[in-house]
Amino acid sequence: MSAAVEAGELTVAVPEHVTVERPKNRDHGDYATNVALQLAKAAGRPPRAVAELLADRLRGITGVAKVDIAGPGFLNITLDTATAGALARTIVEAGEAYGRNRDLAGLKINLEFVSANPTGPIHIGGVRWAAVGDSLARVLRACGADVTTEYYLNDAGVQITKFAASLQAVANGHEAPEGGYVGEYIADIAKAITDAVPGVLDLPEAEQLQVFRTEGLKLMVGEIKRSMDEFGTHFDVWFSEKSLHDSGAVEQATSRLREQGHVFEQDGAVFLRTTDFGDDKDRVLIKADGDTTYFAADAAYYLSKRDRGTEVALYMLGADHHGYVNRLKAIAACAGDDMNHNIEVKIGQFVKMLRDGEEVRMSKRAGNIITIDDVVEWIGVDAARYTLARSSTDSTITLDINVLTSQTNENRVYYVQYAHSRMCAVQRNADEHGISRGAAEDFKPELLITEWESDLLGHLGEFPRVLASAGELREPHRVATYLEDLAAKYHRFYDNCRILPRGDEEVTDLTRARLWLADATRTVVANGLTLLGVTAPERM
Repeated sequence: MSAAVEAGELTVAVPEHVTVERPKNRDHGDYATNVALQLAKAAGRPPRAVAELLADRLRGITGVAKVDIAGPGFLNITLDTATAGALARTIVEAGEAYGRNRDLAGLKINLEFVSANPTGPIHIGGVRWAAVGDSLARVLRACGADVTTEYYLNDAGVQITKFAASLQAVANGHEAPEGGYVGEYIADIAKAITDAVPGVLDLPEAEQLQVFRTEGLKLMVGEIKRSMDEFGTHFDVWFSEKSLHDSGAVEQATSRLREQGHVFEQDGAVFLRTTDFGDDKDRVLIKADGDTTYFAADAAYYLSKRDRGTEVALYMLGADHHGYVNRLKAIAACAGDDMNHNIEVKIGQFVKMLRDGEEVRMSKRAGNIITIDDVVEWIGVDAARYTLARSSTDSTITLDINVLTSQTNENRVYYVQYAHSRMCAVQRNADEHGISRGAAEDFKPELLITEWESDLLGHLGEFPRVLASAGELREPHRVATYLEDLAAKYHRFYDNCRILPRGDEEVTDLTRARLWLADATRTVVANGLTLLGVTAPERM
């Protein structure tokens, strides 16, 4: 295109971005672009005339086998086999870097997820966000973003008081108060506190309660951190809600929002006029009795993120938080920010578990919920992370324990991991027989000509686009979908194209070329699984 402009054949400005895609139907070539339609109006020519001009230029490029024009002016480009096959060498040499991009470079994102109240173990809904949130952080970083992962500890308010009162009651041999917390974990924490703080039960009731609040919170947060670590989920920041109140940040937030002109008073209370920005009602910041609200803390928390240099505050919330979307976005708008850029809110749907066809609802330890430790015990970290991250957060997920502990193709994490271990087995067999893929300069990619090799190469070439799309749309499940398709294409290649010679058969250039292709595929599968926080086993 640039050459055509420079030669005076097209009098248009060269666009900054040109869309080039891999056609779903391989009969339409290796790449397709609508650039001729994009340039036609500016060039003052019919799209097909522009396409013909560009096609002539493209046909003269080394490595291009043919260029076809489809429909009103789409260009379908087919590479020669040597150029298409050379991708295998590119991938192997790039290693872990293959697929990564700089599309989001310079973008500072604060990614908050899980953020369950520290009053009990992480339940199954939080487990989903632990998998999706951590995977998304990995994807965003692979796209060049500066990401801070954050857990918001709701360590202030009524629920913490109920938690402390429950611990105190159980420690004194009483039942938990109405609306309090139950389950074996409450008894365990209460005993740990009485063991660690001798004489606590001899203290006056109010002092007792404070000890159980402080120590109980410390132990519960420690448990949550342990569970997250064992699940492979890392948080850069553990942010305390209590610190917002203690530092005066909540009051300061109200003053800052008042300066923006969106705060008003009514019936003795202080409101933020969020209805100006799509919320269904204005929100109370300070109640008539002078107490601040949870919403005021939410506003202070958002401003804290922005004050720390965050450009995009990305919240990942549970299915029962749909009402938070508009109010959180309204906070950003009331603060003078762009509610369509500086804040993003994603809502995840529910998760349920099945065993032997029946829904599992209870945890031995927590009483009325399924916890992260239950999930890990029943199906393992890899199966849990992969399965929870492989579906769009808009959809409800069912984890079938029987399927996810089976070694069958129905178990999708097993299917992808088995493909990786199969590739590693090929390399081990080659090493045992002294067979090497050879030096890069001796690689003959033009030998990779079968439909299975071509199909596999085409899909390997899609990985950078898939990763970029997953980052842009905040959808790590796209990586999992890609890996399952890649595993299927590799299995077909493996079943139809013998990689290693049998018996006394000679080691040929084709043998070495296919070893390059197998290693390239192994590299991409490993890269993709790493983005999902899932291991890539060498043996299964």
